[in-house]
Amino acid sequence: MVDQLLRATAAEGGIRLVGVISTRLTEEARQRHQLSYVATAALGRTMAGGLLLASSMKREDARINLRVKGDGLLGGVMVDAGADGTVRGYVDYPEVELPPNAKGKLDVGGAVGHGFLYAVRDMGYGYPYSSTVELVSGEIGDDLTHYLVTSEQTPSALVLGVFVGAAGVTAAGGLLVQVLPKAARDEALVEKLESRVASLSGFTPLLQAGKSLPQIFTDLVGDLGLQIFPETQLVQFQCNCSFDRVLGALKILGERELRDMIETDQGAEATCHFCGQVYQAGRTELEVLITQLKADQAESASS
Repeated sequence: MVDQLLRATAAEGGIRLVGVISTRLTEEARQRHQLSYVATAALGRTMAGGLLLASSMKREDARINLRVKGDGLLGGVMVDAGADGTVRGYVDYPEVELPPNAKGKLDVGGAVGHGFLYAVRDMGYGYPYSSTVELVSGEIGDDLTHYLVTSEQTPSALVLGVFVGAAGVTAAGGLLVQVLPKAARDEALVEKLESRVASLSGFTPLLQAGKSLPQIFTDLVGDLGLQIFPETQLVQFQCNCSFDRVLGALKILGERELRDMIETDQGAEATCHFCGQVYQAGRTELEVLITQLKADQAESASS
């Protein structure tokens, strides 16, 4: 099933639903970063969560950055997701592996540990909005739900999942359900919705059972005036790094450092944290940067 995001409402617009299937992009991240099972689950859940949170942002160039920083062996998880359906991310220590938890599942909470969730929303204009909340469990879904309730004061539920085995990632994605102010006063409706979300065994079992996003929505709130938006948004792992950006970063180091790279290593190598892409700048490229630096200095001195 293609990676996609779908939106819907129910209860006359009082309930907002967003679902995302992110199987292929999570597998791409696993391969790019050579992730362990538990690291794949941690990053995959956070990427799905980032896409779900970004789905409410109005401008296509709006983005949200999520940093899960705990005291566990993973170190931290960083994700950058956009309203345009693109996402990228990495974990500090991708090789970390832990035995299953007491429930026989990947111990994401144990790998993340105790700490904080940092969220930065760039709306595409003005100053970014940032907030910090304490991690509730390190399982990502609980932590993002806590963030929504605490920072955005919106009753929400997030169900995130990644199924990864010897063949790689075979199911990944998530579901976001929010009760908007117009429906929050209806206690019976809220209780019914909470009960139904709590009864879900997870998100990946639904995908493995062949359920599509419309079917998942229908099963959950089909009797509550479900309205599914006709537009299906494709989502993908995409990084905006480039060789030109790398050269720009190297130029900032200055002439002395660049000459040392030429004399010591005959060039420079840089790896993008977000996507794992390796860039190599040889002697010729570094010499060009030095020439540009000298020209910039001469121009600055004459002005």
